[in-house]
Amino acid sequence: MESVCLRGGDLDAALAWLRAEPGVLVWVERTEGSAPREPGAWMLVGAQRVLGTIGGGQLEWSAIQQARAGLQQPGWAGQALRCALGPSLGQCCGGVVHLRLQRVTVADAAALRAAWVDERVPVALFGGGHVGQAIERALRPLPFALTWIDSRDGMFPTDLPPTVVAEHSDPVERAVADLVPGSRVLVMSFSHAEDLAVIEACLRRLRQRDDLQFIGLIGSRTKWAAFQHRLLARGHDASVLARVTCPIGIPGIQGKEPAVIAAAVAAQLLMTR
Repeated sequence: MESVCLRGGDLDAALAWLRAEPGVLVWVERTEGSAPREPGAWMLVGAQRVLGTIGGGQLEWSAIQQARAGLQQPGWAGQALRCALGPSLGQCCGGVVHLRLQRVTVADAAALRAAWVDERVPVALFGGGHVGQAIERALRPLPFALTWIDSRDGMFPTDLPPTVVAEHSDPVERAVADLVPGSRVLVMSFSHAEDLAVIEACLRRLRQRDDLQFIGLIGSRTKWAAFQHRLLARGHDASVLARVTCPIGIPGIQGKEPAVIAAAVAAQLLMTR
């Protein structure tokens, strides 16, 4: 294969496709100026379907047509395309996108895996209730790898995607020690006592390793004020308590429905990338 770095996207779905038929891998090799997608963005093009995106619009439509034309040519292995995003393509980004097209089959699976960069951000979600379930659904299409933790048995759906790992932990705070470094932590268990225990475990980890990127607690400012009073009495420093975000979610978004809270929290997590 040509030298390639594939960022994000559903590689497993692409490889499953290639077991049935060949396709054309189209990726952004480099850009100049403003462009709809970054280098490494990719899509897989077949005779009847497309997986992934390089930015949509006329740029993508033109690349799809070129890829499908190549699939019809015996011996065609691929080509490079220089696409100026101006009047000729009807896109006003103003930059230039350099694309690489390459015919791929199931025989290229190992090379594709080697070229793929998993850019999913680790998130630890404590709590399998209604809001936790809404957040899990909201994060599915986003670049996050979720570890979902609850102290109760039978709380997790059975149809979780590969990007979600469900864990039973009792006591629930024990799982904090094993979180992936850089994790974004969301705390929303079924009880304030569990919430407090998880937050305290996170604070201890911050003092020991300082490797949690974000700690968010569901609840009101009144709840957090009560928690702070208890944690200060237990010897935790105010500067460490300031690392906890409560309430969670983008400020200004109104509504307490689980899906609304999940949208606000997903947006907040994206801002931590």
